[in-house]
Amino acid sequence: MSSCFTDLALQYIDGEWRPGTGSWDIIDVNPYDGTKLASITIATVDEVDQAYRAAQRAQQAWATTNPYTRRAVFERALRLVEEREQEITEAIIAELGGTHLKAGFEIGLAKEFLREAAQLTLRSEGRLLPSPIEGKENRLYREPVGVVGVISPFNFPFLLSIKPVASALALGNGVVLKPHQDTPVVGGTYIARIFEDAGLPAGLLNVVLTDIAEIGDAFIEHPVPKVISFTGSDKVGRHIATVCAAQLKRTVLELGGNSALVVLDDADIDYAVDAAVFSRYVDQGQVCMAANRVLVDRSVAEEFTEKFVAKVRTLKTGDPSDPQTVIGPVANSLQANAVSAAVDQAVAEGATVLVRGGATDNLVEPSVLTDVPADSALLHKEIFGPLALLVPFDGEEEAIRIVNDTPYGLSGAVHTADVERGVAFAKRVDTGMFHVNDGTIHDEPLVPFGGEKHSGIGRLNGETTLDAFTTLKWISVQRGRSRFPF
Repeated sequence: MSSCFTDLALQYIDGEWRPGTGSWDIIDVNPYDGTKLASITIATVDEVDQAYRAAQRAQQAWATTNPYTRRAVFERALRLVEEREQEITEAIIAELGGTHLKAGFEIGLAKEFLREAAQLTLRSEGRLLPSPIEGKENRLYREPVGVVGVISPFNFPFLLSIKPVASALALGNGVVLKPHQDTPVVGGTYIARIFEDAGLPAGLLNVVLTDIAEIGDAFIEHPVPKVISFTGSDKVGRHIATVCAAQLKRTVLELGGNSALVVLDDADIDYAVDAAVFSRYVDQGQVCMAANRVLVDRSVAEEFTEKFVAKVRTLKTGDPSDPQTVIGPVANSLQANAVSAAVDQAVAEGATVLVRGGATDNLVEPSVLTDVPADSALLHKEIFGPLALLVPFDGEEEAIRIVNDTPYGLSGAVHTADVERGVAFAKRVDTGMFHVNDGTIHDEPLVPFGGEKHSGIGRLNGETTLDAFTTLKWISVQRGRSRFPF
């Protein structure tokens, strides 16, 4: 077992590693075998305040640091991730129950976002804008917002902490990170150690390991952060949006999804099966972009279903440290129980079971259901686990209606032999992202990432990251004398 779970079971505040002063501990547990990885005394409201104040102090000098100097920090951080990839992989397997496949996917994307962060340091460009007033020069400056609060989830904690943290830091901000209590090291203190070793000035990045049972809304209500970046459930996201709106505080919210992968009548069935199985079952289905629903034109439903079920039956469930394992443990017993309850609910409502996976502790084998009643709540909510719902449809109009019949709008995909038919279909789906002839799970550094409806507010990646973590200031210069009416 990596020593990181003992070395990094601490708070990281103002460049210091120290225990929290709360009255209870977070117990970090391996979800596969239940072994204890670490015991972490939680941070209090006072320590949240200390972290934000430290970030505020350090940010002022960082914002005026030469961008090329800032860039070197992210280049070093990237090299450290590359050098420590094996250790990070082992930590992901131990703390998340992630498979080797999942760890490679997550670390690979994290490296891409560190490369993009290095470039972001040079992209805060100003502009000169024309004026109708003679002799006036309008200067538009893009400046860091100041301090950003980041709350990351348990499913892709390394990636979904690094992405907003590195971007915000690259643009001249300070950051306080609160990772999910199930992934405090991979999603929190391990990242702090990487940036510390990469030479990031002390105080700029702080990590508080705590729980709302201890701090309530203190992390999001604190007056220092100007932006709160949150990835997680829509229920929590709505609460964060409400609290921040009352303070006129900006939010970037990447919330849940109920994505659909649609197989039209002219699709390559074998390819669509591969895309659908990956899109549903990667990381045990614990992905916001996962294809909860697989919609299949009735004319090809029999062939697709037969091949889909056959492929699902080949997925190995078990020890995530085994390179052959595809389905590892879900995050905790709550997730495991929720998946089993979803299957039971669907069966009670009249659904047909094509594959019924068993469950042992946090290991939940894949299940496949069809004939789920159209009014079932399961078709309209996010299922965070290895359960696929196959939904037949008759023609594109019905497919569009079913795809959009959800409060979410994050991702999705359509398979067809006619690319432009696929693009026309995608344009009619009320979602932030949609993919033609591919899976539903994608994230790229230059492409705006985010959802519509209950799937979130705002975007990250590329130019949208600038909008998220910087602000615009107008400074005008009048050459000559203005004329005033009195």
